[in-house]
Amino acid sequence: MDVTQEQVREALRQVRFPGLTRDIVSFGFVRGIAVEHGAVTVALALTTANPEAGKEIEREARRVLEALPGVREVRLDATVDAPQAVPPRPQLLPGVRFKVAVASGKGGVGKSTVAANLAVALRRAGHRVGLLDADIYGPSQQMMMGCQERPRVNEAEKILPVDGHGVAVMSLGFLMEPDTPVIWRGPMVMKALQQFLEDVEWGELDFLVVDLPPGTGDAQLTITQLIPLDGAVIVTTPQDVALIDARKGLAMFQKVNVPVLGIIENMATFVCPHCGKESAIFKRGGGKRTAQGLDVPFLGEVPIDPAVVVGGDAGTPIVVGEPSSAAARAFVALADEVVRQVRRP
Repeated sequence: MDVTQEQVREALRQVRFPGLTRDIVSFGFVRGIAVEHGAVTVALALTTANPEAGKEIEREARRVLEALPGVREVRLDATVDAPQAVPPRPQLLPGVRFKVAVASGKGGVGKSTVAANLAVALRRAGHRVGLLDADIYGPSQQMMMGCQERPRVNEAEKILPVDGHGVAVMSLGFLMEPDTPVIWRGPMVMKALQQFLEDVEWGELDFLVVDLPPGTGDAQLTITQLIPLDGAVIVTTPQDVALIDARKGLAMFQKVNVPVLGIIENMATFVCPHCGKESAIFKRGGGKRTAQGLDVPFLGEVPIDPAVVVGGDAGTPIVVGEPSSAAARAFVALADEVVRQVRRP
């Protein structure tokens, strides 16, 4: 009885790739089988950098085929190619010295406000600064930084960031209508962030401040995988529900080996402009206690100031609009601490 193609294929499943448990059929190395009156012809296309492995596979394939009942002759047509070298991926942001993420465990704690004012404070300290709005679902930096124009494209087909108070700003908000929601799944978010890093002409910068979306999802993991972050600033408010989420955000960065520069407590207290009385509207001190409990630096308190909201809506961060205010001084102190920590040997 003549042997069949299926019998030949099953026999070849006994041939393992040297050193591995997978067989040459499941690897896709068997490209063709022909059987005619007991004569078996098998086309093999092997990919290996080890020529001895190719010879061993041929010997083993011939052995198992010749042992099949009904096989009179075995012809092996084998080609062995070395695997193609994968070109190294170009280094992202080669001209950026320090990359600092601003993150929060939950929304509504003022993370984007902190990111904008941190970027401006760093710029006013004499550093070359970029601000990447990676909050894909809720981009706001184009508004908070007072950027009126849209990005242009240069001769190299790179997107040029828009200037906002001396900071190079890039945000998805430049490219979308204000009322258009971003309804994207994870892969689309990851692709957009990759384009912001690869296709934007950031140039030579001392700092790139990355405004991450709240939580611990695809965007955060994508950024940490694509670029080596020099540190992360965790933004929280004093109430317990915000502090719980802040701990989760901090734990995420620790798991992906990103240094946590510390926790900053936003909306810490409110000073009445009429009587001067200080009120802890959202409690006070939770950020400091959390930082101490998790053994990370406490980066300070930012008081509640209506001028912060007004400035953000008008495109004038409080560090620019009211540099002598308590909130602005807190952001300047934050910038000084970030510089000190990333430069630490």
